[in-house]
Order: sequence, then structure tokens, then C-alpha cells
Amino acid sequence: MQLSAAPYEERLTAPRSWWLISFLAGVSLALILLPFGTLPMLGGLVGGTAAAAVAASSYGSVRIRVVGGALIAGEAKVPVTALGEAEILDPEEARAWRTHKADTRAFMLLRAYIPTALRVEITDPADPTPYLYLSTREPQRLAEAIRTAREAAAA
Repeated sequence: MQLSAAPYEERLTAPRSWWLISFLAGVSLALILLPFGTLPMLGGLVGGTAAAAVAASSYGSVRIRVVGGALIAGEAKVPVTALGEAEILDPEEARAWRTHKADTRAFMLLRAYIPTALRVEITDPADPTPYLYLSTREPQRLAEAIRTAREAAAA
């Protein structure tokens, strides 16, 4: 496979406020364990904070990449030759496509804390998925990378 002319990679990291929430989860567990003494309280603070931080980190570790003639979004890997037009969705339109306009057959890599998205048509008639909905902070760059990769694959 040939590499895309415009490789793209984005990690959909969790917002900074989630790290504060992770710490507050540890404080909550520490308060619950306070009646059992200082050592269990400190263990609850460290353990609760660590567990919440691992959960926030894993949720925010998903990546979107355009490389090697394929779009890789989370667990989905779609050759760019099977992709149609990409529609850039502003926050209002992205909300509509996550809710009342959504198709249950669509692949949705959505993160509610990212307001913008990209909707990419699937043109492969053998694939029942009508489109990909991808939350992205840089929808223009992702759409351009897909278009460039599709042109390079067609050449």
C-alpha cells in the first residue's frame, strides 16, 4: 500500500477538567474511607484518583488516522477507495447527526466534549454502513487528508 500524500493523525484526548474530576473521585473515596483511619484514607485517595485517571485516559486515547490508503478511526479501518464525500459538521449540525438525524447502521466515533465532527459517506455497496460520524477537533484537515489520500489511491 502507498502512503497517503497528506497523513493525518489526531488523538481525541479527554478535556483537562476530567483530570480534576479524577482527583475529586479520589478525594471522595478518601472521605468514604476516613472512618477506617489515615492509611486507608490515603490509599483511597491514591487508588481512587489512579482508577479514575486510567478511565479518563483510556476513553481519551482513541485515534483517528489517515495513513497507508486507509482511514483508521478507533477500531474501524476503511480503505479510502470505499469513502465518498466528507461533510464538515459545525457544532449545531454535529449535534443533529448524533441525535435525530443519526442512522443506527452508521459507525459513530463520537466524543461529546468535541463539538465539531466529520460525516463521511461509505460508497462500498457491500458495506451496510451508510456513513462514518467522526468527532474531530480539525474537521477541515481530516476532510482534506481523506480527499488527498483518495486521489492518491485512484492514481
